[in-house]
Amino acid sequence: MSQCGSSKGKSSGLNQHYEEKVRPCIDLVDTLRSLGVEKDLNLPASAVIGIVTRCPLVLKRKKITKGNNWHGVLSYKKQEKKLKDPAEIENAVLNAQTILAGKGEGISHDMITLEIQSSDVPDLTLIDLPGIARIATGNQPVDIEEQIKGLIEKLIKRQETISLVVVPANIDIATTEALRMASKVDSTGQRTLGILTKPDLVDKGMEETVIKTVNNQEIPLKKGYMIVKCRGQQDINEKLDLVQALEKERQFFDGHSHFRSLLEDRKATIPLLAERLTKELVEHIAKTLPQLQKQLQMKLEKTSEDLKTLGDGVPLDENEKSNFLIMKIRQFNDALEGVKRAEEDLKTSDTRVFSKIRWEFGKWKLALDSKAIKSEFLITLYNDILHKLNSHFNAFSHLLRAAKDPIEDFLEEQVQKAEEKIHSQFKMEKIVYSQDELYSSQLNIVKQKSLSGYGLKASFVNADVREMAYHLTSYLKITCDRLANQIPLIVQYHMVDQYISQLQNAMLAMIGGKNPGMLLREDSGVALKRKELKERLERLKKAGKVLSKFVHSA
Repeated sequence: MSQCGSSKGKSSGLNQHYEEKVRPCIDLVDTLRSLGVEKDLNLPASAVIGIVTRCPLVLKRKKITKGNNWHGVLSYKKQEKKLKDPAEIENAVLNAQTILAGKGEGISHDMITLEIQSSDVPDLTLIDLPGIARIATGNQPVDIEEQIKGLIEKLIKRQETISLVVVPANIDIATTEALRMASKVDSTGQRTLGILTKPDLVDKGMEETVIKTVNNQEIPLKKGYMIVKCRGQQDINEKLDLVQALEKERQFFDGHSHFRSLLEDRKATIPLLAERLTKELVEHIAKTLPQLQKQLQMKLEKTSEDLKTLGDGVPLDENEKSNFLIMKIRQFNDALEGVKRAEEDLKTSDTRVFSKIRWEFGKWKLALDSKAIKSEFLITLYNDILHKLNSHFNAFSHLLRAAKDPIEDFLEEQVQKAEEKIHSQFKMEKIVYSQDELYSSQLNIVKQKSLSGYGLKASFVNADVREMAYHLTSYLKITCDRLANQIPLIVQYHMVDQYISQLQNAMLAMIGGKNPGMLLREDSGVALKRKELKERLERLKKAGKVLSKFVHSA
């Protein structure tokens, strides 16, 4: 894919494919990351574990085909530094780390972004994570190991991240903490690629073990292994440039009696690693794109809903404050009216309150128990009213508190009235009464069922006893039907109709009864949260446009 090293002779057709397919995929994720949506979405990424840094470093390498000018930009926390020469990179990164992580040897979760444009680099974006320190040294925090592991795991546990585990070839790879961490979050090795370094330090006699490891025969990973030889300290001291360093690396593998086979199998050298990483990243981006779109849509909807709940904020003008209070209370009263009329909005619930309480009322046919009505029905109604109250007045704690008092007071008042009527109803049922026509009709139904083999069994020896049973059954049916209708009617009248009407009137009384400015005083932090939500919404909208444009052009 890259035109570095051994891929210089690629055809123009493949170059065209590269420009049309590969570059746009990497640019897509880079653009999304530059918008800051990584705070909101899990973006596809390749994360390197095992290199010594103190902050996560996003390395963006972009190949330019026109001119040979090298260009670099280092950025962090809205700070930006332009780099004119590769020699400036090390000091620039160290200075940024000091600002973000302090002068000691601690770490920071804040990311540094280093973008390099050159004709000598492949298109590739990597996230370099801090190396794992087992023991605190010098002025490092005592819990430095836990801090670093927490930072690394936070990123590599995401299904959208490819983990690149960097391990020296001269040690036992099975004992490395980096590979253990990767295995913990990716037990099948689907998202892990092993990278061996320092092949020149491998002891004689151990070369075959290294070859087996790279050939995926020791500790298998789905993505396998690569091996590279980076610039040593002598190369750095001699200021060996990138082209010379890559040629020296190629010569090392080409001239090595054991490792030459790895070069021939395209499993060795930095240019081939870069090519492999680019391919892996592009395939990974394509694979995770549908889920990314779904993630984005869900975040957009949730952010819009949260922002709608907070509203635009309280106007400064006193007259406008009064109008704003009227609007908020009317919106709440409209929601209450929806509950009363069984026409409430189902955006925040999958079942209307009226449907829930009708299910409770249905129990009366089997068990006429006023306590059950009070416990189940009241909890349902009270929770729903408070939920609507919070959704409308969440940003205004003073208004919320002022509204809670009538909610609780009127509820208790209407409960008492409903209980009184229910007790009266049961007292009245001590009087035996039914209209003659209704009674005769029901008695006839009971007798017909008995004769047809349903209902009462006609097994009574005495005809008078059988007749008495017919009458008792008929009257019991009439009484149960009466109570099954009357009790829920009383409850619904007081606990829904009258209660909500009283509550609506109390809310309207607030408009002229108290200082709007006091009721509408926002809690500390609400304005900040609104600002954050607006910024997130803007980011996500921009990201949505970028994604949509990419999908349509693909």
